[in-house]
Amino acid sequence: MSPTITTSSEANGNVSAATARAAASAAASAEAAGPQPVTMAKALNTALADAMSADSSVLVFGEDVGLLGGVFRITDGLTATFGEQRCFDTPLAESGIVGMAVGMAINGMRPVIEMQFDAFAYPAFEQIVSHVAKMHNRTRGMVKLPMVIRIPYGGGIGGVEHHCDSSESYYAHTAGLKVYTPATVADGYRMLREAIDSDDPVVFMEPKKMYWTKDSVDLGELRRLHEEGTTAGRTSEGRAAVARPGTDATLIAYGPSVPTALAAAEAAALEGRSLEVIDVRTIVPFDDETVCESVRKTGRAVVIAEAHGFASVSSEIVARVQERCFHYLAAPIRRVTGFDVPYPAPKLEKYYLPGVDRILDAVDDLQWEN
Repeated sequence: MSPTITTSSEANGNVSAATARAAASAAASAEAAGPQPVTMAKALNTALADAMSADSSVLVFGEDVGLLGGVFRITDGLTATFGEQRCFDTPLAESGIVGMAVGMAINGMRPVIEMQFDAFAYPAFEQIVSHVAKMHNRTRGMVKLPMVIRIPYGGGIGGVEHHCDSSESYYAHTAGLKVYTPATVADGYRMLREAIDSDDPVVFMEPKKMYWTKDSVDLGELRRLHEEGTTAGRTSEGRAAVARPGTDATLIAYGPSVPTALAAAEAAALEGRSLEVIDVRTIVPFDDETVCESVRKTGRAVVIAEAHGFASVSSEIVARVQERCFHYLAAPIRRVTGFDVPYPAPKLEKYYLPGVDRILDAVDDLQWEN
């Protein structure tokens, strides 16, 4: 069971001076280290620790996030550093976790909760749709819900159903929620800090197969830039990124599909074809400007996502691009997605998930003869 929750000022007082000095020393060391190979898991963990250090109203809780540090160890060390008042375990009751976070957010705190696995969040869906998404509108703007719902999602880890869903479409369809999904280590840090700072509720979709991918990142510099509030330290909410420039066609992807799109673009380059890759970053709000600027330039597009294709985020992207770029298109927009079946057994997931060959086949089908 979780401990009794005190006010944010009381919680802050529970952190000893020695612990605070240790956290400050660790931060200074990180700043002095310069660019280092960093995993997505480490970037997210550091973002949580930095947010908790910067703001005593930030709390972290969920199933096994305390002493264990989370199934994927994203919350590792937070309880030891900040105490059980600010990072603690809850009962196995997702609806209760979200409901408690709603109450905390209404009363001035900034809860960050973990759903452990994508499909585990479904018991909390009613809370998310009926209360989290609607509270600000229901109260005519008087009540804000600054809370983050962290959801590890997607496949590629050899998991089974209930552990590998791509559930982003449910949240994107729900007005009142922001939906973020980072695809790089640096964006993992920046976007989680921005999500925690947001006064609106954010569903933060973490590509679990990317937790242990590494990039050379200076976390200390990212921390400094974020806390200074400089443009360089932020992703500019709602802005997509050009992950790879190109001229012949545009690959539009988000989260776990971005590395696959980049691999496909690399393979296409060997065949003499230049593919631009757009990393959507935030599904809601969606960056029509960057996406459509690329498609207008190339005249062709393929949307890539692990989720089912029917009634999905990929469907919405195709519709938005078609509405805004129709007279620039040299061919119909194609999609490469997960198939419209329940997530398969681990030995079959390689056939289910979008891969380089399927993407290149879609690119080949973009009516190049015209």
